[in-house]
Amino acid sequence: MTYESHDLKKPVESEDYQDCSEFVVSSIESIMKEAMDTGRNRIEINTNLKLGIPMENVNKIAGPFVEAWAFEIFTESLEDGENRYDLINVEAGERLNMADVILQFKKTRKRSSAVTGHVDVKATSKDIEGSGKSPNITSYARIRSAYVKDPDFIFVILSIKHRVFSARDEETKMMMGVMEVVDFNAYDLKYLSDSDISYNPALGTGQIQVRDIHYVTIVKRTTWEFCQLLDKNFLRQKKAMDNGLNMQNRMGG
Repeated sequence: MTYESHDLKKPVESEDYQDCSEFVVSSIESIMKEAMDTGRNRIEINTNLKLGIPMENVNKIAGPFVEAWAFEIFTESLEDGENRYDLINVEAGERLNMADVILQFKKTRKRSSAVTGHVDVKATSKDIEGSGKSPNITSYARIRSAYVKDPDFIFVILSIKHRVFSARDEETKMMMGVMEVVDFNAYDLKYLSDSDISYNPALGTGQIQVRDIHYVTIVKRTTWEFCQLLDKNFLRQKKAMDNGLNMQNRMGG
């Protein structure tokens, strides 16, 4: 049977999906920009070391720190009293959740008064060549199932670029590692161009990857069109793997 001959469920998003997606992404960008403009873009890691910290090792642990920083910035925006970004709730994603942060914004819609964005925070290093190239985002099965279950599912990738350096604490005279956020980019996964999305079949049902997480091209498409793109990537890579295994078996490998 061909792919086209299967009777697949075709998810259909709401008419205002694009507007909601752009609203969520724009709000995230504004919150990040404000944090950088107001000097809240540094993460300090205090130590009891006097002779410094190997910077290449600091980069290895940057991910959890940058995720925690982003969550804190969103929480501060929710609790600042003015709440200029109409945040209703900020929640950290549970372990194994596709999202690191879940944001709910107030927004008037036909059938609801809120919109939710699931945010995957990705740390990329300004100091390391190739950082941010082809990171795993989530599994093919999980992301496709999410869109079928909820065609209005908004999954935002927040790429945060940082640089690291060491500085001496003036009070303790000990060295501390500093991660400084220097740039960011946010976008809806569903709107990534075909050339930006790749597929790594190595784990389980395979991992969706972004070729260069910080620099992407946006292409508007429907939820069903995105599911088809995911399917075709999955099937193409599966066929390539099957052909490789068959050849290996024929050669007695």
